[in-house]
Amino acid sequence: MIVTLTVNPSVDASTSINQVVPDHKLRCREASYKPGGGGVNVSRAIHRLGGDSLALYTSGGLHGQLLHHMLEQEGVNHQSIPIDGQTRENLIVLEESTGQQFRFDMPGPLFLEGDWIRCIEQLKALTFTPTYIVASGSLPTGCPTDFYARVVAVAKQWNARVIVDTSGEALQLAADAGVYLLKPNARELEELSGQAITNDEELKAAALKLIDEGRTEVVVVSLGGEGAMLISKEGCEHLKAPDISVVSVVGAGDSLVGGVVYSLELGKPLREAVQFGIAAGAAAVMNPERELCKREDTERLFKSMVTEISKG
Repeated sequence: MIVTLTVNPSVDASTSINQVVPDHKLRCREASYKPGGGGVNVSRAIHRLGGDSLALYTSGGLHGQLLHHMLEQEGVNHQSIPIDGQTRENLIVLEESTGQQFRFDMPGPLFLEGDWIRCIEQLKALTFTPTYIVASGSLPTGCPTDFYARVVAVAKQWNARVIVDTSGEALQLAADAGVYLLKPNARELEELSGQAITNDEELKAAALKLIDEGRTEVVVVSLGGEGAMLISKEGCEHLKAPDISVVSVVGAGDSLVGGVVYSLELGKPLREAVQFGIAAGAAAVMNPERELCKREDTERLFKSMVTEISKG
């Protein structure tokens, strides 16, 4: 079983308007609402790809109840962790006149000590042994920066593989604890390794430094429309993304992670799993924001990637 853990989930409201201007009452189009937050989106992507996972997430207030309802509607296997604060709401606004997208992400609730301790306890109380734990997303105020490192310590008791997708000090400390896979972008990799990155060779060297230090076994550096760089002890390879029309980039990274861990759980080789993840990320950007990847799009894009590589 795959478990995703999200300590700062969100309800994401999306709308559009002809033009964003200051000092005026802006009358937006009808809003749509989707579950949000790193691990929640990873579990949603896995479900859309035909797999199964357990989404563990914190829940508080009316937004927490709405998040529960939306995950129920989507058929995602989930388990909430009650907190005292209110689950956050984010706002995504599309400016129709320019095609620009404005994203307003809220910080989330103030965590009390009991909130984050409850998260660790509920993870420990799982009635099954997970094979993969995906720790993804930001940490709310009050949650200790070594929270994901504590998650790694719990996972090691089960010999579960941990995949971490976050940023800042939380990412540093998680890597210090030793994980299976990290998914940074180039800037986050610079911060993690302490090395400047201006080209592919420096990127490879920075990733290998993390592996040599025992901070991770695998690094998948997301490169946006260029795909991803896969680095492990077996080698380094730039896996290119398929050429598609972009509708919205929201949720692409979470879909990539979902595709990777779903494939790994099926027993696929690492390289193939990352290729499938790239296909899932590409499938996500073909859809409106927060819709994530579709299974048929992902499989079609993955097949085209494999065919292209075999021809080359």
